[in-house]
Amino acid sequence: MHRTVRRHLGKMLAGTAIAVTGTAVMIGVTLPGPAGAADDTRGGRTGTAAVTGTAQGERGDQGDRAGGSAAAGQAPEPGVVEAAPAEGEQGIGRDPLTDAELERVAKLALTPSQFAVGRDVDGDRGPQHLATNLGEIQPSEVDDAAPPRRAEVSYYDYRRDELVTKTVNLATGKVERTGVLKGVQPSPTRAENREAAELILASPLGAGLKQDYQDAMGKPLTSVDQLWVNGGIYRADREENVPAALAECGTHRCVRVTSKVRNGPWIDTRDLVVDLSARTVGRIG
Repeated sequence: MHRTVRRHLGKMLAGTAIAVTGTAVMIGVTLPGPAGAADDTRGGRTGTAAVTGTAQGERGDQGDRAGGSAAAGQAPEPGVVEAAPAEGEQGIGRDPLTDAELERVAKLALTPSQFAVGRDVDGDRGPQHLATNLGEIQPSEVDDAAPPRRAEVSYYDYRRDELVTKTVNLATGKVERTGVLKGVQPSPTRAENREAAELILASPLGAGLKQDYQDAMGKPLTSVDQLWVNGGIYRADREENVPAALAECGTHRCVRVTSKVRNGPWIDTRDLVVDLSARTVGRIG
């Protein structure tokens, strides 16, 4: 726990979310660089250079035009900015789901009673939303000129430890299929990773993380907002030596967290696993 991994290690690999299924996998993986993280200075320099080069090129072209206009005794013409096209309420064909469709799906997917009995990662009413994606076309609809658009929605109900999936027909507004699975654990969402980090900070096992942050930054770690956190699913059935506190992982939703100081170095927290269903923290390795 008391090993700080320097920033340049994170930049050796470009990565996004890490789907973690066990210790054997994680030990052989170098910590990734956060996609879009605030301290991605290389991306920032590239973006700045690109913008600067474009601006210089435009100024050069404008200068030539201005010089020609001045020679002709005319003022340069003002630039014209074209407005972005308005997004329609309903997408067409295989277009991504529009904001209006996403809002509609959120209302159609769950009945009031299903919302009332489900629980999210914070323990609040309603199951934890995981993802909403455009559904696949049915084989019988492949040759249709305008096949119906569907949305596939997935939730995790922390009250029952169940993955719930819904298929919503956007044309009819009906839920065509519902699936309920136990022991299936998709990758955690940003909200779940954040809650896992919150539980680590509140746990005695988070003392090492706080000390590493103090050593690296010279100030105390008091909020998850001071960190960039990511995580992947941890399953006890794929491990040889599992602490008793983590024995239900796989049936429970458990997350193994990687953490990084915002604009600073990595802090190794891979030995900590959070059981989000039981809201407990355990140590492996």
